[in-house]
Amino acid sequence: MAQPVSPLAPAQFPAMPPVSGVALCVFNTGLRYQGRPDLLVARLAPGTTAAGVFTRSLTRSAPVDWCRQALADGQGLGRVLVVNAGNANAFTGRKGVETVERTAAAAARAFDCRAAEVFIASTGTIGVTLDDSKITALLEGPAPAQAGSASWHDAASAIMTTDTFAKGATRSATVDGVTVSVCGIAKGSGMIAPDMATMLAYVFTDAAVSPAVLQAWLREGVDRSFNAITVDSDTSTSDTLMLFATGAAGHAPVVADDDPRAAALRAALFEVLLDLAHQVVRDGEGATRFVSVRVTGARSDQAARRIALAIANSPLVKTAIAGADANWGRIVMAVGKSGEEADRDRLQVRVGGVLIAAEGEPVADYDETPVAQHMQGREIDIEVDLGLAEGRSQVWTCDLTHRYIDINADYRT
Repeated sequence: MAQPVSPLAPAQFPAMPPVSGVALCVFNTGLRYQGRPDLLVARLAPGTTAAGVFTRSLTRSAPVDWCRQALADGQGLGRVLVVNAGNANAFTGRKGVETVERTAAAAARAFDCRAAEVFIASTGTIGVTLDDSKITALLEGPAPAQAGSASWHDAASAIMTTDTFAKGATRSATVDGVTVSVCGIAKGSGMIAPDMATMLAYVFTDAAVSPAVLQAWLREGVDRSFNAITVDSDTSTSDTLMLFATGAAGHAPVVADDDPRAAALRAALFEVLLDLAHQVVRDGEGATRFVSVRVTGARSDQAARRIALAIANSPLVKTAIAGADANWGRIVMAVGKSGEEADRDRLQVRVGGVLIAAEGEPVADYDETPVAQHMQGREIDIEVDLGLAEGRSQVWTCDLTHRYIDINADYRT
């Protein structure tokens, strides 16, 4: 049964321009879903460079292992992307590995490239053997001729599982007087926690950028975006984020991380990554509120990040937010359990910009009216100042409602 669209969803899917050198098509394999596309195939221009960041899960899927090795074997070049939804091809043993190998070989034959230039991802149920014949038949049949027939919205919809809306983002920049586009899609709703990257996301640009620079940018951008979100503290077996640069815009290649010509492009990429990461949180399973947690005054930025995530991952904090209760005691609890240094008498807690706890106790006679009004809204701001040093961090999460239980209790059935 289709889930109701998240109340935090954007009003509409963004208008996203085509990216030169990227041709998309989608199909319905019937692997799990009926009557909707569940397979995305992207053909990339010769010479397209690639970068990727993947889950650190020790039970990661066969497609994740394939992509990591392909990036090395293919020397950072990419020609084809194949993504299926509904079956994660994870914890499927040697059968899962063979499925990926056959899929990559079929794509390489169909699109006349090396298997190491084919990137594969699967998302959905864990522990179910994937019938790759339903994918390879499409790759070796209609896929090459239909490349370019799908829109960004089609592509984003095809990779959805429990998502309630398609996720896309776009920005543009100028390099050497040439306008370049950055377009990205993502899927993710549950099993979302920082460890790069707890979902699938694909970003494409027609800029010309070396693989080494792409990889450096991606790692930095991920730390600011997908590694700073959490829905439920669970890291997936299948998390994949890949970045492709086709070079079709025609400017001289960017081969240095600090090339001043590329400052605007780098900034545009980071904006796309953050936009997509926020959309994943806004589609958190059962979410009704988007929550920003900002921590300052910690001993280091790393300490601030750990404290912010302790707050954002706390079931007690998240359920209080679901109930529109500014329960600052639960926030203080989460700070204390984080394992990082904190001083009760220096700690300050603000909700909606209002100081409600300081110097080891509630602020006397603070006005609860604006705080209560803030908690009734869709966008919740929590700020904690440790008062110890200069470390700071910001993460984003959502509330925890009974709907999360409903979705996940019935996921396989």
